[in-house]
Amino acid sequence: MSSKLKKENKVSFLQNILMLMFSQVVIKVLGLIYRVVIVDVEGFGNTGNGYYSTGYQIYMILLALSSMGIPNVVSKLVSERVAKKDFIAAHRVFRFCIVIFSILGVIFSCVLFFGADFIATVILKASGVKYTLMALAPALLVVPPNAVMRGYFTGLGSLKATSTTLVVEQFFNCVLSIGFVYACVGQDTAIMAAAGNLSTSLACIIAFSYLVFFFCQRKGEIKAECAAQTVETEVKTKKDMVKTILAISIPISFSSLISVLGSAIDTVTVSRGVQNAFDTIGGSVQSLEEKAMELYGILQKAETITHLPLAISATFCTAIVPVISAAIARSDQAEANRKISSSFFINSLFMFPCMAGFFVLSGPILKFLYPSVPDGALVLTLLTVSLPFSSINFILNGVLYGVGKTHVPAIALTVGSAIKLGLNIWLVNIPEINIYGAVFSTVLYNILIFAVEFSVVRKCVKLQIDVTRCFIKPIISSAVMGVVVFFTYKLCSLIVGNTVATLVSVFVGVVVYGILVLVTKNLNSEDLESLPMGNKLRAVLSRFKLI
Repeated sequence: MSSKLKKENKVSFLQNILMLMFSQVVIKVLGLIYRVVIVDVEGFGNTGNGYYSTGYQIYMILLALSSMGIPNVVSKLVSERVAKKDFIAAHRVFRFCIVIFSILGVIFSCVLFFGADFIATVILKASGVKYTLMALAPALLVVPPNAVMRGYFTGLGSLKATSTTLVVEQFFNCVLSIGFVYACVGQDTAIMAAAGNLSTSLACIIAFSYLVFFFCQRKGEIKAECAAQTVETEVKTKKDMVKTILAISIPISFSSLISVLGSAIDTVTVSRGVQNAFDTIGGSVQSLEEKAMELYGILQKAETITHLPLAISATFCTAIVPVISAAIARSDQAEANRKISSSFFINSLFMFPCMAGFFVLSGPILKFLYPSVPDGALVLTLLTVSLPFSSINFILNGVLYGVGKTHVPAIALTVGSAIKLGLNIWLVNIPEINIYGAVFSTVLYNILIFAVEFSVVRKCVKLQIDVTRCFIKPIISSAVMGVVVFFTYKLCSLIVGNTVATLVSVFVGVVVYGILVLVTKNLNSEDLESLPMGNKLRAVLSRFKLI
C-alpha cells in the first residue's frame, strides 16, 4: 500500500467520525445561513420557502433513484475487496459503477427538465414549482458520478474526499443562492425560489470538478497499489458485476428513495390537503396555492433547524458501512460490536442536548433566525420529539448495510411511509389540524422505523451496549441542562432582547452540559485519544479524576 494511503488508513474510526462530523456541521450551518437569509428577503418569506422546498423534494426523489445510497454501495464493495488485499478488483468496481450511474444521471436529468410542467401542475397542484424543477435538472448530470467517487475513497479508508467535497459544494451553494435570490428581488416569488435552487446545480458542478482533480492527484498511487498486488485478483464478467452491484444497490437505493419519500409525502399531501381544507372557507386558486406554500414553508423552516444535529448522525451511516463490512469479511464480531457501541455513544452525546435545547427554546430560536417570519414554534417543538429516533435510525441503517441486510431498511421505510401517507391524507385535510398532521405522522414514522430496524440489528450483531453510558447519563445531563437553559432565557429576556438572551442561554447550556458530562464521568481514555491533543486532555482530566 502506498505511504499516503497507509497513513490515512491508520486514522481511527472515531477520528473519521469526527472528521465527517465537522464537515457535516459546517455544511448544515452554511445551509441554515442561506435559508435564513433568503427567507427574510423581501418578497420571499414563508411562501417562497414553500416553493423552494417543494421543488427541492421532487429533485431529491430523482436524486435517490440515480445516486443516493451509491456511496454506501461502492464503499461496501470496495472495502470488502481491500480487506482481502484485492485492489485491482476494487478499482474495477469503481470504473464499472461510474459508467452505469453516470448514464442514470443523464436520464433523470432529462426527466426532471422536460417533465417539470407536468409534475408541478398535475402532481403537486402548484404550477410555480416548475421553474425550480428546471433549475435543479443540471445537478443530476454530475451528482451520480460524484457519489461513486466519494464511495470509492471511503471504501479505501479515506474520508477526506467526502468531507471536503461536501463542504465545497455547500459553500458555493450558500454564496450563490443568496446572490441569485437578491438579484431577483421584485420578481415573482416562484422565480425567486427557482433562482435560489439554480445555485444547487452550479455548486454540484463545482464540487464535481474538485473531486475529479482530487482523483487525478491520487491516480498514480492507485495504479501503483494495483501493480504491487500479489494476491490473486477477483475475476468477474460484466454480467456478474451487474448482478453483484444490483443485488446491493437496489435495496440500498430503494431505502434511500423511501426515506426521501417520507419528506416527499409531505410535499404532495400538504399542498393538496391544505388547499382542500381551506377550500371550504373560500378563496381563489392562486390564494389557496400560496396558503399551502406558506404552511409548507413553516414546516420546512422547522425541519431545516432539526436537520442540523441530524447531520451528525448521518456521518455514522457513511463511516460505519465499510468498517462493519470489513469486520464481517474478517469474521471479527467483537470489532463490529465495538464500532457500533461507539457510534451509539457519540450520537447520544450530541443528540440529546440538542433535543433539550430545541424543546425549551423553539420560539426564541425561530425569532432569532427568522425575525421577519418567526412563526412555527409549536411545529419545531413537536418535531423535536422525533430527533432521537431519526438519529439512531442512521446508525441502524449503516449497520444493516454493513452486515448485508440491505432489505430491512427498505421494508421498514416502506411500512413507515405507507402509514405516514395515510395519516397525512386524513389529518392535513382537517382545517383545525392542517400542517400539524404532517408533524404528527413524521414522529410516528421515525418511531416505527426505529422499532423494526433495532429488533433486526439485535439479532444480527448481538449488541452489547452499555445503556447507562450510551443513553441514561446523556439523557439526565440533557434534561438538567434544559431546565437551566429555560430559566436562563426567562431571566435574560427580562433584561435584554431575544437575540442576546438566546445566545447567552445556548452558551450557558453548552457549558453546563460539558460540566455534567465530566462530572458523571461519561468519557473514557479511548474517547479522548481519538480527539486532537487527546492525550494531553486525558492527562488533565485524569488528574481531577473526571474519567
